[in-house]
Amino acid sequence: MREGQNFAAIDFETANYHRSSVCSVGIVVVRNGVVTNRFYSLIRPEPNYYSPVCQQVHGLGPEDTDCAEVFPKVWEKAEPLIKGLPLVAHNAVFDAGCLRAVMNVYGMDWPEYKFYCTLRASRRRLRYLRNHQLHTVATACGYHLEHHHHALADAEACAAIALTLDMCYSPS
Repeated sequence: MREGQNFAAIDFETANYHRSSVCSVGIVVVRNGVVTNRFYSLIRPEPNYYSPVCQQVHGLGPEDTDCAEVFPKVWEKAEPLIKGLPLVAHNAVFDAGCLRAVMNVYGMDWPEYKFYCTLRASRRRLRYLRNHQLHTVATACGYHLEHHHHALADAEACAAIALTLDMCYSPS
């Protein structure tokens, strides 16, 4: 871990196979190599239905999100926490795709977020692993991931991986 390591680890869970159907978000803010903030929220998905497979993976359903805020309201609270920071995700293509898709659905402007990917980094740096799933990489980095597929728990694991692999720097 280096001083100056600043980033926000982010994870989305989706209600169905549409990337815009984010139903929860977890964010872990790291400044100078230390976790300084955590954010979690349920989100009313768009489109608002749950596929059985997605529901089985993360355990969320309409009873959890029917009264939740829509993404723009949630993002009003989350965005100030990550402003100016690079974003880190395990399989960043998925999470960046979710963020872009849900912003498009609501007509929100896409700031040029810089994404780092702990999945790609682990494939380069931890080649000996049998697979590079989040829980496997987290364990290899000395982090015990409980509640896999809970957005905040996954963001916390991602932050721990990024810190261990010493991969993200920002002057913010």
